[in-house]
Amino acid sequence: MQPLTGIRIVELAAIGPTPFCGMMLADHGAEVLYVHRPGAAPDPRDPLLRGRVPVEADLKSSGGVAHVRALAAAADGLIEGFRPGVMERLRLGPAELHALNPRLVYGRMTGWGQTGPLAGAAGHDINYIALAGALHAFGRAGDKPTPPVNAVGDFGGGGMLLAFAVAAGLLQARTGGRGTVIDCAMSEGAALLMSMVWGFRETFGWRDARGVNILDGGAHFYDSYETADGKYVAIGAIEPQFYARLRAATGLADDPDFDAQMNPAAWPMLKDKLAAIFRTRTRDAWCALLEGTDACFAPVLSMAEAPGHPHNVARGAFIERAGVVQPAPAPRFSAPQDSTSATTSKS
Repeated sequence: MQPLTGIRIVELAAIGPTPFCGMMLADHGAEVLYVHRPGAAPDPRDPLLRGRVPVEADLKSSGGVAHVRALAAAADGLIEGFRPGVMERLRLGPAELHALNPRLVYGRMTGWGQTGPLAGAAGHDINYIALAGALHAFGRAGDKPTPPVNAVGDFGGGGMLLAFAVAAGLLQARTGGRGTVIDCAMSEGAALLMSMVWGFRETFGWRDARGVNILDGGAHFYDSYETADGKYVAIGAIEPQFYARLRAATGLADDPDFDAQMNPAAWPMLKDKLAAIFRTRTRDAWCALLEGTDACFAPVLSMAEAPGHPHNVARGAFIERAGVVQPAPAPRFSAPQDSTSATTSKS
């Protein structure tokens, strides 16, 4: 039995963060009814739409609205990604649906939130993370901000945060007997994902500039490096013991320049030295030397390569559905080991 077995969620078709939330809920056992307009059933090749129960309804008709109202009356939760006010105009807003089902967890996914000066404006991930102060941090020193695809706003600060909120709301409804309305704004979620960096500004000397800090490619021990075959490896040797392992493996244990690990003024020079060393071997050669050690090393794999890596294969990190290779559901859940049976098996 999965953690959300027995939970029923109504998902109104949308793009990006809302289906990502629906995917996560379905991956962990919820029955997710995917309400789509006529002729727009979910594509089985789309990982974001896996595990759904398709339900056709025309929200521009009174019959379609009545159908959704009936679904919501018998559901535990509903998620939607329309602009503020749309659901109310459809007579599917929180007030109307809670009158039918007081325990309903009503999840609302928007870029700017349900209120505020920008609430009604259009936008996409890049806009939301820009306003949140997150986009400013992504990119190389001296270069313009680089969007990290749409992982930070749409998915990390959007769909995943909404999935957490729905789960929390379900617990609240179970203990308190009443549902809730979730106002999930991607701009605020993106800001939340940067919480550690906000702390670093006060406690760790984080500078409000790109590519000059410990985690943004400024440090020589936390960056990617090109190898002899034009591929890349990633290094994250922050702690002293891991840094020492990296130095030993790259022949730098006796180089006094590398003693100044935490001196930002030395980072550009140390990075040049490391870059020259990593260009002396192929990526596979560096993997043979460093992979699986405490040097905090990994090859930079393409999306085509990642599913075939031995660790990912052993873990089942990728699956194939409808002929499409895609990330497997995560995280994993398992029942605790029975201590009695474990003791018996040893005797």
